[in-house]
Amino acid sequence: MLRKTIRTTLCASAMVVFATPVFAAQVQALKSEEGTLEVTTVVRGLEHPWSVAFLPDQQGMLVTERAGNLRFVGTDGKLSAPLNGVPEVWAKGQGGLLDVVLSPDFKQDRTIYLSYAEAGKDGKAGTAVGRGQLSKDLKSLDGFDVIFRQQPKLSTGNHFGSRLVFDRDGYLFITLGENNDRPTAQDLDKLQGKIVRIYPDGKVPDDNPFVGQKNVRPEIWSYGLRNPQGAALNPWNGTVWENEHGPKGGDELNIVERGKNYGWPLATHGDNYSGAPIPEAQGKTVEGTVGPHHVWQVSPGLSGMAFYDNDRFKPWQRNAFIGALVSKDLIRLEFEGDKVVHEERLLGELKERIRDVRQGPDGFLYVLTDEDDGALYKVGLK
Repeated sequence: MLRKTIRTTLCASAMVVFATPVFAAQVQALKSEEGTLEVTTVVRGLEHPWSVAFLPDQQGMLVTERAGNLRFVGTDGKLSAPLNGVPEVWAKGQGGLLDVVLSPDFKQDRTIYLSYAEAGKDGKAGTAVGRGQLSKDLKSLDGFDVIFRQQPKLSTGNHFGSRLVFDRDGYLFITLGENNDRPTAQDLDKLQGKIVRIYPDGKVPDDNPFVGQKNVRPEIWSYGLRNPQGAALNPWNGTVWENEHGPKGGDELNIVERGKNYGWPLATHGDNYSGAPIPEAQGKTVEGTVGPHHVWQVSPGLSGMAFYDNDRFKPWQRNAFIGALVSKDLIRLEFEGDKVVHEERLLGELKERIRDVRQGPDGFLYVLTDEDDGALYKVGLK
C-alpha cells in the first residue's frame, strides 16, 4: 500500500526547506595523496540519506532518506519536499528506504527502482524492491509496483543489504543481508545472505545457476554473504563487485560470481562484537567457499561503492571508492588488474559516516553522509 501521508515532523521539515533559500555552497580544502581535495557542500538537512542517483541531462539528483522519503535535489542544491507515491517502509534500526537506481532505459520509460525494508506479519521485516515512473514535474513516483520480496522475513532491524546494480545485459542484481540470522546465509531455500539476479520486471532468468533445483530459490546468483551494503558494476570488464560489512573484523570486497559460496558464517576473518568467536566459523578459509578478494582485518564499516571512470581527474582513473561508516572516511583503492595494491583514506576531517559514493556525470564524486543532519558533498581534486 502506498503511503498517503507523511508524518507531521517530516511535513514541517519539508515546508522549512521550501521557505528557506538554497543552501550556500561551502567549500573545504582537504588533503590527499593526489593533491588538494575540494569538497563542496551541495545540500545539508537530509535525514540519514542512503543513496543518490543522477537524472540525465543535468536535471539534478534523487536522494533517499532512510525514514522513508525520496527527495529531488536540483543542480543548484535546492531540496524538494518528499515525493508522493513512495511505498510505506519499515523504518526501524537499519531498515527504511534504501537504494535508488534509474532504469537503464530511463530516458524512454522514466522508471525508478527502489529497495527498502518491508514489514511482515509478525513484526519482522525483509528487503523489497519495486519500481515506478518519475513524473515529469519531479513531484511523484507513479504506478509503483513491487517486483521482488526477500523471503522469509526475518529481520528485527539488522542486515538488509539492499544495493541494486544493473549489469551490461540489463539484469538486475540485488544484494541481501542475512538479517542477523547467520545460518540462513547457507540455506538455499531462503533469500537471506544472497545476491539475486532477476529481470527488470522481477521474473527469474532461466539460466540462473539454481533454477530447477528442489527446495532452492531460483532467484539466487551467489550466497554466503553477511551484509553487503555496497555494490557496483566494474565499467572496464562488466563484472559486478560487492563489499560487505563484516562482524568485528573481516569486512570484505568480492567479485560476484555465478553460483559461488562466499562462506559466511562458516568462513570469516572476524569475531562477534563481544569478541567471542562466530559459533559457526570453521576458519578464515573453508573448502568449497570463495575467500575474500580483499579483506580488512579491522572493519571500516563498508557501505556504498563506485568505480571511477572519467577523464576529469586523471589520478583517480581506474580507482574504486568505498564509503566507511565506522572509520568515517572514504576509502580510495588502486588496482593492478583486479588486485588491490594501494589504499588511501579520504574525508576523515569531516568526521561523518559515509553512506554512499557515486561518480557524477560531471566527473566529480558525490558523497552522502549518514547523519541526522546528513549532507551531500561534491568532491574533486583542485
